Amino acid sequence: MCTRNRIVLALFVGCWIVSAQPPATEARSSLKVDFPKDSPVAVVGFDMGDSVTTTRGSAIVIDLRTLLTLRNAGSRRLRGVTLLVSTQESAVGGRASVSVPSLNVEPGGTFPVRINLRLLRPLAPAGPLVTVTLDGALFEDLSFFGPNLLNSRRSMMVWELEAQRDRRYFKSVLSASGPEVLREKLLESLARQAARPRLDVQVTRGRATNIDAARTVQFAFLGPAGAPVEPVAGSAMVSGGEARATSLEVINRSKRTVRYFEVGLILRDDTGREYLAGSVPASDPDLNLAPGARTRVTQDSTLRFMAAGGRPLAIAGLTGYVSQVEFADGSIWIPDRRALADPRLAEVVTPSPEEQRLADLYRRKGLQAVIDELSKF
Repeated sequence: MCTRNRIVLALFVGCWIVSAQPPATEARSSLKVDFPKDSPVAVVGFDMGDSVTTTRGSAIVIDLRTLLTLRNAGSRRLRGVTLLVSTQESAVGGRASVSVPSLNVEPGGTFPVRINLRLLRPLAPAGPLVTVTLDGALFEDLSFFGPNLLNSRRSMMVWELEAQRDRRYFKSVLSASGPEVLREKLLESLARQAARPRLDVQVTRGRATNIDAARTVQFAFLGPAGAPVEPVAGSAMVSGGEARATSLEVINRSKRTVRYFEVGLILRDDTGREYLAGSVPASDPDLNLAPGARTRVTQDSTLRFMAAGGRPLAIAGLTGYVSQVEFADGSIWIPDRRALADPRLAEVVTPSPEEQRLADLYRRKGLQAVIDELSKF
């Protein structure tokens, strides 16, 4: 993948089996790239690189290392794509997705997408081992094409709205305060990214291991101001570094029906340090939350948290904030830059893919490269 873009990998995998690997030709002849005939994104070609397969008992382990070259066959600039990579089996480890946000590909333009995955499938007598299909493509006018099996429209819409927000911010800094202040903001972004505390999260079904010592921890909540959905109550059962039975009650403060939302989860350990610990999504796939109505979100899974390097955490507090809202008409709300400037959010929330891309562009090529890039939009 070219350095201009950031690839986001969403893996639906279990544990992997590793063994000696046979020649790459076995995998090279077993990939099928299957896009719809009317797709506005076309396949130009692909290179299997050093992809290999390994037979292990009754399963095949597939190390897929391929570079796809795609073309924008539509009439509008392409902002993002999501590919579904599947072994055509429902077994654990048989599906993955590759998303590429922050694109700016003109009609007729080509771009690479690198796929670097390990997949698992049972032994099968015939057919391709792996199939790559288009789950969705998002364009500059926010129009979408694709089956959306992975709800990639919502994810790519959020990334694009974040990208628009952050480009406006950096362009306004440049216009109002000049190049040197823009440099300062980019350096601040790089520093925040380097300093942001990392957290390892494991998700399991069922009860926590230390259920007898569990205690109820009530959520605290941060804005952000203007959020259409407001969390009003919440709790989780906590034991050491585990949290389970998470429950949140929210109210729709807007005048529009809401069909999806996410509440970001911030964890505080016993030293007072805070970490972004994921999010609690709306659990009802048929949610239609009318203006003024309330709903409760619950999670049955157990979350186990460890700091980077495997250091155990002791959960001392939990804080939630509304990170995104989708309305019934498909439009999406995200926090603005003022809300994200809250010191607690700024310290833990991951910068958007676009902010990361622009900051990395500055790190690699300097300030003028960022100024030139901002002028393209």
